[in-house]
Amino acid sequence: MRSRYTAFATGDVDHLVRTWHPRTRPEVLELDPSTTWTGLTVVRTERGAAADDEGVVEFLAGFEEPSAANGRAATGRLHELSRFARRAGRWVYLDGDQR
Repeated sequence: MRSRYTAFATGDVDHLVRTWHPRTRPEVLELDPSTTWTGLTVVRTERGAAADDEGVVEFLAGFEEPSAANGRAATGRLHELSRFARRAGRWVYLDGDQR
């Protein structure tokens, strides 16, 4: 989860593609370079231990985007419950529900 947040924050599309389950991964992934990610808080986790094949991470991610209306950055927060699966020994993102 943290590595995927860092990939969003730094624009590392290759890492996001590698860590996204092929069944749910979009064919094209484009990040908005004007979005600045400002912080990650993991709220809770379920499963995801060494003996598990699935896990859930609930997180909050802060961001800023330019605002055309007043020239200032608009701030926001992404609240998501993400599902992960272990595939070939590695954790990959399946999907998530925004809260």
